[in-house]
Amino acid sequence: MEGMPRSNRPRRSPGSPARSSKWTKGAQRNDDDGEDLNRTRLGVPATEAAPDGVWAVRSISAGNAQKAYTCPGCNHPVMPGVAHLVVWQEDALFGAEAGLRERRHWHSNCWRGRSYRYR
Repeated sequence: MEGMPRSNRPRRSPGSPARSSKWTKGAQRNDDDGEDLNRTRLGVPATEAAPDGVWAVRSISAGNAQKAYTCPGCNHPVMPGVAHLVVWQEDALFGAEAGLRERRHWHSNCWRGRSYRYR
């Protein structure tokens, strides 16, 4: 087994160019890499149209739920370690950034069973 490569990746030939600096040992990461990693981990929000507007809905896994929030659907806490949804209005009156600032954490069942009169 001494002659077997450690991975299935082909070895570089001696004359091939070096890997990009992004992947070399000790390379500095720029701020965009952290943001992209965060987006990858959290996923892209789904868009839902409802009678009260267009909403962006992002699932938060139990492992990523680290703080307690108050669910606007039932006014009970969304505890750390409980999978839930983060919801914000994409067509907010004062723009998308205002909608994002006013995002709320909902229990999944509360969001699915919500009535449109809660405002």
